[in-house]
Amino acid sequence: MLQKSIWSDFKSFLKIEKSLSKNTVNAYISDVERFLQYINDLNDSIDVKLIELIHIKGFIEFLNRLDIAPRSQARIISGIRSFFKFLLIEDIIDKDPSLLLELPVLGKKLPVFLSIQEIDLIENSIDLSKAEGHRNRAIIETLYSCGLRVSELINLKITNLFFDLDFIKVLGKGDKERLVPISSKAVDEINLYFKEFRNHQIIKPGFENYVFLNRRGKKLTREMIFTIVKDLGQKAGLNKNISPHTFRHSFATHLVDGGADLRAVQEMLGHESIITTEIYTHLSKEYLRQTITDFHPRSVKKISKHIDT
Repeated sequence: MLQKSIWSDFKSFLKIEKSLSKNTVNAYISDVERFLQYINDLNDSIDVKLIELIHIKGFIEFLNRLDIAPRSQARIISGIRSFFKFLLIEDIIDKDPSLLLELPVLGKKLPVFLSIQEIDLIENSIDLSKAEGHRNRAIIETLYSCGLRVSELINLKITNLFFDLDFIKVLGKGDKERLVPISSKAVDEINLYFKEFRNHQIIKPGFENYVFLNRRGKKLTREMIFTIVKDLGQKAGLNKNISPHTFRHSFATHLVDGGADLRAVQEMLGHESIITTEIYTHLSKEYLRQTITDFHPRSVKKISKHIDT
C-alpha cells in the first residue's frame, strides 16, 4: 500500500516536526498500521489517495465495538490526523480526509497522588540492608522531589547533576532540555546510593554516565522502575494504584497546594501547555472539598452521622 521509505519519513516527521517522544512515535506508527490494515481488509488494498472520511469513521466505529477507551481512541485519531497531514505535505494525497474528524469527549481524569506521609511510608519500607536499597530510595526521592517522568529518570546523567547549584538538567519529551531544582534530601539519597552501591559496581561500557544502574551495571528500564514502585507500594500497605508517574503528580499537587505559581510548576514539569498543568488546581480543589466533607462540623456527612447516633 505504501513504500517502506514513507514509514521512515513519517517517523522522522513525528519526531522532528511534531517533537513527539519515542514512545508516542511508536504508538502513532502502530495505530496507523492498524488503521491501514483495517482499510486493506475491507477494500482489498485501496490506494491511500482514495481513503475518505467515511472510511476513517468506519474504523472509529470498529474501535467502539471493541470497547477501546475514549482516551486511547483520541490518541489513535491524533495519529491518523498526523499521518494524513504528513501525506498532504509530501504531496502524496491531494486532500486530507481526516480534517472533519472529531475527537471523542474526554472527561477530566484527576490523577492519583500521595500525601507526604504516604511517600515517607514507601521510603521507610525499603530494606537498606539489600544491595539495591539505597538506589531504590534515591529513585523514589528523585521522582518525587524533581517531578520526573520515568524516561527522564532512567536517562539522567551524572554530567547533568549540578548539586552545587541545587539543579539537575533533564532531557524531556521531544528531546527538550530543562533545568529542575533538586531538594537537599534527594541530593543526600543520591550521594548515599553512590557511596553504598554504585561506586562498588562493575559498570558495562557505555553506561558509565547514567545515574541509576541495575545489578549488571547497565541502565535501568522503564519496566524495572514500574516494578520497583509497585512492589514498594504493596510493602508500604498503600491501597492505591501507584505508578512512577504518581510521584510526579504528587510533586505538582503539593506545589500547587502550597501556593506555587502555576507557570513555575509548568516549567518544572516540562509541560508544553499551561492547560496540562491546570489539572492540579482541580485536584487541589477536590482535595479541599473532600477535607470539608470529612472534617467540617457543618458538612452533610457530619450531620447525618450525628442524626444516626
